[in-house]
Amino acid sequence: MKVGIVMGSISDKDIVEKSVKILQKFGVDIELRVISAHRTPFGAAEYAKTAEERGIEVIIAAAGKAAHLAGVIAGITPLPVIGLPIKSSTMDGLDSLLSVVQMPKGVPVATVAINGAENAGLLAVQILSVKYPELREKFKEYKLEMAEEVRDMDRKVKEI
Repeated sequence: MKVGIVMGSISDKDIVEKSVKILQKFGVDIELRVISAHRTPFGAAEYAKTAEERGIEVIIAAAGKAAHLAGVIAGITPLPVIGLPIKSSTMDGLDSLLSVVQMPKGVPVATVAINGAENAGLLAVQILSVKYPELREKFKEYKLEMAEEVRDMDRKVKEI
């Protein structure tokens, strides 16, 4: 089980680390890279072309502003690509979100919320769980843990 995570700039690292933590929690191997669709386009193409042979099964692509990284990679690889739009200083991340989500027919990119790194990691786990039943069981446990956290919050609020 291996997920590739690419980010367009090292400035995306603080957000991307949330995906990393989720994937580590589930025991998924990670390949983490900085690759720009615009500044290193040949590197992005090479990454996408060779990801499958390196054992990657899902790719999370995080980028801000023009945010073409997910689309470029999805245009090349047959692997599922999850776009993680990063909040930018120009339009609060709306520019990134629209760049990631508005893909042409034939080049799908699953897209999570702006800075939604936790959900990108969880979606990667869900995709992998189709092949790895042990991940499905861990994901079910995760959902039960989340529910218990909400019940704890509810109990605390009632005590006020």
